[in-house]
Amino acid sequence: MAKDSDKQKIVHVHLPKEETYSTTLTAGPHELMADEPTEVEGGRDQGPDPYDYLLMALGSCTVMTIRMYIQHKGWPVDDVYMELRHNKRHAEDCEKCEDPKSKIDIIEKEVIVEGELSEEQMDRILDISQKCPVHRTLLSDIKIESSITHK
Repeated sequence: MAKDSDKQKIVHVHLPKEETYSTTLTAGPHELMADEPTEVEGGRDQGPDPYDYLLMALGSCTVMTIRMYIQHKGWPVDDVYMELRHNKRHAEDCEKCEDPKSKIDIIEKEVIVEGELSEEQMDRILDISQKCPVHRTLLSDIKIESSITHK
């Protein structure tokens, strides 16, 4: 018998043939939409794009991790939120890139904390922000195992 920790979460992603990019994402009872912006031919901007979801996953995990930490410490924090940005920079920023035209992905995370905190507490919160599970996953060696099923 499988333990709860052995159960894998399944996310279902569906792009119907009548849609160009508008995609339905289902995680348990939660349904979301993804799409490309209107600047992309065929995009209708009916939902965040895939990189938006990546940033939202990282940001939500980060603020949850921070909230757990500050509650444990009992620090006087009124609010915690983040602004995240993703871009690609040219290979000049990538010393080990083999392809001279390559770009590296850069994610900028800005943690915004409202409350009466010392500089030392703020530094600790910044350190904790880099320890959330999604942050660690994105920085780790990731193996994606792909398969295909024909119906």
